[in-house]
Amino acid sequence: MIVWILLIVLGFVFLVKGADLLVEGASNFAKKFHIPEIIIGLTIVSIGTSLPELFVSITSAIDGYPDMAIGNVVGSNIANMFLILGMSAIIKTITFKKETRLIEIPICLAVSIIFMILCNIGQDITRIDAIILTILFIAFIAYTIVMAKKGEEFDKEENEEDIKKEDKPTGSVIKNIIYMILGIVLLKFGGDFTVDNAVNIANFFGLSEKLISVTILAVGTSLPELVTSVSAAIKGKSDIAIGNIIGSNIFNILFIIGVSALIKPIVYNMSYNIDMIFVLLSTIILALFPIIPPKNKMSRWNGIVYVILYIVYIVTLLIK
Repeated sequence: MIVWILLIVLGFVFLVKGADLLVEGASNFAKKFHIPEIIIGLTIVSIGTSLPELFVSITSAIDGYPDMAIGNVVGSNIANMFLILGMSAIIKTITFKKETRLIEIPICLAVSIIFMILCNIGQDITRIDAIILTILFIAFIAYTIVMAKKGEEFDKEENEEDIKKEDKPTGSVIKNIIYMILGIVLLKFGGDFTVDNAVNIANFFGLSEKLISVTILAVGTSLPELVTSVSAAIKGKSDIAIGNIIGSNIFNILFIIGVSALIKPIVYNMSYNIDMIFVLLSTIILALFPIIPPKNKMSRWNGIVYVILYIVYIVTLLIK
């Protein structure tokens, strides 16, 4: 069993490092061909933090573990909101931008509701459902690009020198291609290690695949979001802290479940409806923060409440 645990830890390391190498290589490769920084940021970099979830869910779907494919995403979304965003708010009060409270949080809530409805129609996620989710993801990416371009000129004026430095690609084309290939290889092996050995541990202790996926796998694959959001909170960049979480949760449902179900339709375990209630609850509460004192902010006390709710969720799982 110790070997299984070590292999899961190694899998997490591979997933995080693989995502980092793929993002770095792809970003520099894109800059070599003068692809706009805004496009790189909203696609390669934003998707990069969710690559561990993507590879774990795809691996689970292909290997015939539907509970893990869904549980990884649902558990990650709950951990992102209650645990990671809660910890970020405890570190420093988070301020909500207008676009976040009026558009992005409602979109996140709508996506979660749509996902729950699709799952409960026929109790599976078909390829048609997957196509719907993928189309919605493309629409969301298009929206974020349009919104980002509106503020691009202002950012350039404010940070012209920094942008010039950031625009310079590093490394040769060959080096960056090697980074991308190595990143994909690490992600593949990381996904295999985590899924296979999580199944071994679940079988050894007589635990359900669902319990393992919404706890250990979910937190492990959310490590990039944890590092990004907590680091942003420490630096006082609350828009990045909350934007990373909301964007990741939307991406997890629309793209990860969409791609996984396109490869192989996923059977939905109705017991996940309880977990989905926690997903909806976390987003609904987040939507209320901008209208309750202190307005447009998530205070440290709010963060403590979020972390407590995550503990309640874990206790609920263990009691069941």
